[in-house]
Amino acid sequence: MTVAKELADHLARHPETRFVDAVLFDLCGTAIGKRLPVREAGKLWSAGVAFCAGITTLDALGTCWDVNGIGFSDGDPDATCFPIAGTLAPVPWAGVPTAQVLIAPAPPADGAHWWFDPRALLAGVVARFAALGLRPVVANELEFYLVDPRRDASGLVSPARPAVPGRAPEAPRVLAFDKLDEWAGILAEIDAACLAQNVPAGAATAEYGGAQFEINLAHLDDPVLACDHALMLRRIVKGVAARHGLAATFMSKPFAGQSGSGLHIHASLVDGQGRNVFDETTAEGDRLLGQAIAGLQASTYDAMALFAPNLNAFRRFAPNQFVPVNTSWGFNNRSVSFRVPMGGGKARRIEHRLAGADANPYLVMAAMLAGMHHGLVNQLSPTAPSTGNAGEEADPEMPRQLWTALDRLETSTLLADYLGPRYPAAYAAIKRSEFEAFMAEVLPREHDWYL
Repeated sequence: MTVAKELADHLARHPETRFVDAVLFDLCGTAIGKRLPVREAGKLWSAGVAFCAGITTLDALGTCWDVNGIGFSDGDPDATCFPIAGTLAPVPWAGVPTAQVLIAPAPPADGAHWWFDPRALLAGVVARFAALGLRPVVANELEFYLVDPRRDASGLVSPARPAVPGRAPEAPRVLAFDKLDEWAGILAEIDAACLAQNVPAGAATAEYGGAQFEINLAHLDDPVLACDHALMLRRIVKGVAARHGLAATFMSKPFAGQSGSGLHIHASLVDGQGRNVFDETTAEGDRLLGQAIAGLQASTYDAMALFAPNLNAFRRFAPNQFVPVNTSWGFNNRSVSFRVPMGGGKARRIEHRLAGADANPYLVMAAMLAGMHHGLVNQLSPTAPSTGNAGEEADPEMPRQLWTALDRLETSTLLADYLGPRYPAAYAAIKRSEFEAFMAEVLPREHDWYL
């Protein structure tokens, strides 16, 4: 399909379209970009659209901290971004008829890609599997809360209140159909928007927290596209919720007394004939599965700052919460970090359970696949599989605070090999600056405790 035909075909199907949003995602997974009137949309495909190249380093406040020569120090150069083929789609929740297309920056003149672009970093990690004759197959699962956007006197929000009289918004009803029924309209709109935008959403389940849900995405043999879908799903959920006067949050731990929200990734590896190399019925299945898990065990603590990208994200990690607190693994066991779910043969896979739902999927996926690749290349051996409750006791070596995780990431030679020699330190510097800005303000609890 030619570029002109892609846009023309969309407008033929949706002649009411007034605007086209050119969308990419920053370091925190926030959708950013430009909105063009449809009469000017053709230039996206013919000439691209320019942004400051460092846009993918923005922190939670949208600040560029000028770290490692990104920003003021390098003159804040532009990168020209072009549409990603096949991503032009309607925006069903928009008040004015709008389309969106994902965009990606063209490489700079002196390199294969911008060294700080998370999407490009993931593509580089995926490419390393080709030398092994393997291809990752992955699926993302995202948890989120629907939230009442009104703040209480303390500035806090609460889970969205169901329409059923007397039902507490924080009522924990995991897997309950009545909870799904209460929010059926919004969940159906989310599913319809996913269909419209070619995001392969599957099952929706009620999670432990009040108005907390999980939506599964399909298994794909393109990890970059799978992460595109995860970020598009986050945008869809937020957009549909806002249309109903609610907010949606993928914050890791929005409510202290309720369960956190995670990004779980299922991963297997297939060979050139499309066979799952983890298949236990083959001679190599157990050995290769073990090596991949061992690589994850060796790399996880280096990557904790990617899995938990802010102060709040570390609030998820506590014993006996079905959130990993060590590098255990096991079969059909949700208390471990790396779970091998039920279903063998071609369905055999690893579930990576560490990341928070607010982490950048490109970086989480890159770190996870880097660990698996590291284990295979170095033929590492895993620990014995855990049985029973592996989450009862936290490993004292596990970084469970943002600052210790950033220190570990910054000095990781393993992740510097996979993400590039400059990226771990740059990420750490950005997140330290964000944390220092957060701590610069006096918090209400300081008055409660120290006044």
